[in-house]
Amino acid sequence: MSWLVTGGAGYIGSHVTKALLEADLRPVVIDDLSSGHAEFVPAGVPFVEASILDEAAVADALRSHEVEGVIHLAGFKYAGVSVSRPLHTYDQNVTGTVHLLRAMETVGVRCLVFSSSAATFGTPDVDLVTETTPTGPESPYGESKLIGEWLIADVARTSGLRHTSLRYFNVVGSGSPSLYDTSPHNLFPLVFDALVEGRVPHINGTDYPTPDGTCVRDYVHVGDLAHSHVVAARRLLAGDALETVYNLGSGDGASVRQIMDTVRDVTGIDFEPEIRDRRAGDPARIVASGELAARDLDWEMRHDLREMVRSAWEARRQAAAPA
Repeated sequence: MSWLVTGGAGYIGSHVTKALLEADLRPVVIDDLSSGHAEFVPAGVPFVEASILDEAAVADALRSHEVEGVIHLAGFKYAGVSVSRPLHTYDQNVTGTVHLLRAMETVGVRCLVFSSSAATFGTPDVDLVTETTPTGPESPYGESKLIGEWLIADVARTSGLRHTSLRYFNVVGSGSPSLYDTSPHNLFPLVFDALVEGRVPHINGTDYPTPDGTCVRDYVHVGDLAHSHVVAARRLLAGDALETVYNLGSGDGASVRQIMDTVRDVTGIDFEPEIRDRRAGDPARIVASGELAARDLDWEMRHDLREMVRSAWEARRQAAAPA
């Protein structure tokens, strides 16, 4: 028996796949490589190059690999870009989830861990986001993730599906020098790409109502995140009762200025960030409580901010090194 990881060739998916492999849970990866990388899939892990929109291919992967549970990470993740590409976002994230659920129902797979997002909250009017904080997505991406949660819960009411949804906050760092975040929209890759290419990183806005005027976000290490996916998978298999939704947050936050200072310290590269105007829609602060996940999913911040930056920088440098 094994676990299917949709989107398992991506940055987060490859770390989840690696964690499952180390836990002897026999991962199988399905990914269309639209943003993933085949070389991110650990050696020896079965890999199916297909889209989750291909319901027959998903069902075949579930059946042929005797899959007992799915960790669903595949999808289009860029909140800002989703505003200009709503149909593509809904197609990948909502229609794709429908096809996955149908394939699971056809084959009889009854466990599902869903990759959700802090984007389901939009701009929460609280200092610390909890699972009971009202949702209010402000982008097609956030809406599509919330619809995914609803879809899964609705199916579970009639099918006996055991499931949980994990809302990610700002996932950073690296659990292996060969696995790194390639997103052109996330803060760490943007900063590191600028440094590698000899450009000056920039900060969008220094006039927010925060201690240093820059946005505060909740950064979590991808390895810690992957570990809680493994715990969730094991508990669902065991038939344990889990909450339908968990926040994977630190309960603390770091500002963009703090990130820049830590990057300067870790890399040894002296730079002064360029200051630009605010980006439309960027909230001043989003920080989440991870208490429920700590109780049920062994969620713990095992890596501090410096280690997040150090591991991500090491992986980015290795990626930039000549072959």
